[in-house]
Amino acid sequence: MKVKKQYLLLLACLVWMIAGGNIVRIGFEVYLEYLTVFNIFLSIIIFAFFQFFIFGRLVKKHTKRIIAYEERQWFIKFFDVKSFIIMAIMMTGGIWLRMSGLAPERFIAVFYSGLGVALLLAGILFGVHFLKIMYPKSN
Repeated sequence: MKVKKQYLLLLACLVWMIAGGNIVRIGFEVYLEYLTVFNIFLSIIIFAFFQFFIFGRLVKKHTKRIIAYEERQWFIKFFDVKSFIIMAIMMTGGIWLRMSGLAPERFIAVFYSGLGVALLLAGILFGVHFLKIMYPKSN
């Protein structure tokens, strides 16, 4: 199914917000047991790393790519092939890590909270770009 290119940004927004919300939920479910100033600091560092070095750049890259498309595109083109592969590896690795029991709950609480908020913010940023295109400021 083909959609107008700006709706690819909305799809990216929804996918990233759902993924981020789920990861935040997993982290927050166990965070209360490990709630310390040091763990909050670690979560903020993890958030900052993923936001500024990975997801922030990814949002800019994909937004620029999507805007450059012709008017209508297949709905799955909100990501490129490389991003789908990375997403699959991250999901598989995260599920395996939790199911294997190799990662202690403290790690899940701290890491997933920071990562999840960064993912959620990436989704919000895709939504902001969508709204800017749909409702441009008139001068």
